[in-house]
Amino acid sequence: MGERSDPSALRFLIGHELRVARERARVKQSEAAKAIGCSQPKIVAMESGKYLQQPDDVTALLRLYGAEVAQVDRLTSLAGQADQKTWWAPFSEVLPNWFKTFVGLEGLARSQFIYQTVTFTGQLQTSTYATALHEGSPLVASVDVPQIVRARMARQRVTGPHPMGLSSVIEEAVIDRVVGTAETMREQLEHLTLLMKHDHIDIRILPTRKYAHAGNVTEFTLLQFAEAQTVGYIEYPTGALYLQDYDGVAVYEMLAEQLLAAALSKSESAELIRSRVAGLK
Repeated sequence: MGERSDPSALRFLIGHELRVARERARVKQSEAAKAIGCSQPKIVAMESGKYLQQPDDVTALLRLYGAEVAQVDRLTSLAGQADQKTWWAPFSEVLPNWFKTFVGLEGLARSQFIYQTVTFTGQLQTSTYATALHEGSPLVASVDVPQIVRARMARQRVTGPHPMGLSSVIEEAVIDRVVGTAETMREQLEHLTLLMKHDHIDIRILPTRKYAHAGNVTEFTLLQFAEAQTVGYIEYPTGALYLQDYDGVAVYEMLAEQLLAAALSKSESAELIRSRVAGLK
């Protein structure tokens, strides 16, 4: 996790697991505080991710909660990494506060699933497409667009020496919706076909004519980690919802499987995208 380390994202992941472990053990926050010799507000801050959890405190609390050795070792290791610098600091002025947590988590993720109904995810966008997407937006100041695009390009992890796995189901309407000019869209679609040649990138198109029960939900993302539990993410214009409870995440994992099953295969999707490229020439 060192390459894209983000202390706030790590604290977020650790804090949730500490809270779940405590609640599962039916230990009160006041009891946890007494056990490690601190105040109850500190336990609250640790569980909310607003306080840097020290490895010794994490170990002591998890042992108090009766956690398995593997979980103790995993979270203690994560806590030891949570004092590093935030990689996205140069772009902090153009990232909404509610989005910074996602950017940090995305940088730590081993793989990602995303269901897209309107536009392509930032991990797949060309700089030209991203620019066209933000120009004229009522939510973005025109002077900030170049920096926002640079931040989006910096976020991309699907290629490079340590790529993140990506699985995506995209509604057919997204590849037909022209963002910017026809040339911008052609470049974007050609970029997709190049990315789809990688084994760790699985992009599938869900045809408009095909109904999928899972498609009744809005866009969502699942972030999978090597050392932490999967996190679900649902974004709306002025904020986002993070799903971390096992049952809630499990529902979206099931929806992801249904969407993948209903969509065209990877090769069929690539052929469909190439046909749209040909139509834009």
